[in-house]
Amino acid sequence: QVQLVESGGGAVQAGGSLRLSCAASGYTARRYCMGWFRQAPGKEREGVATINSIGSTTYADSVKGRFTISQDNAKNTLYLQMNSLKPEDTGVYYCAADHLYCGNRWRYFGYWGQGTQVTVSS
Repeated sequence: QVQLVESGGGAVQAGGSLRLSCAASGYTARRYCMGWFRQAPGKEREGVATINSIGSTTYADSVKGRFTISQDNAKNTLYLQMNSLKPEDTGVYYCAADHLYCGNRWRYFGYWGQGTQVTVSS
C-alpha cells in the first residue's frame, strides 16, 4: 500500500506561483508512476501531469510551459511547480500513483491523496 499526502495549496492572484508537494509512504521501494490531477467545481477530474519511474514526463496542453512535475526519490516526494497561474487553474489538486498505468485517465490510478485546494483569483 502507498499513502499519499498533498500540501502546498492556497490562494493566489493570477500570474502567481505555487508549489505543491506530495509525500509518499508505505511500500515505496516498488517503482510507481506518479501524477497530478485536478478537479474544478462541477467538472470531471482531469490529468495535469505525470512522471514515470525513469523520469519521463507528460503534461496536459493547458499547463504546458507553465507547470513542472518533478520528484525527489530520496525523499519519496512528488512536486508540481505551478507558474503563471490562471483562474481556470482553480480546483482541488490530487496526487496519484499506480504501478502499472501511467496516462492521463484518472480512473486507472490506484492510489490517491486527499487533495489540496488551489484558488486563483483574477
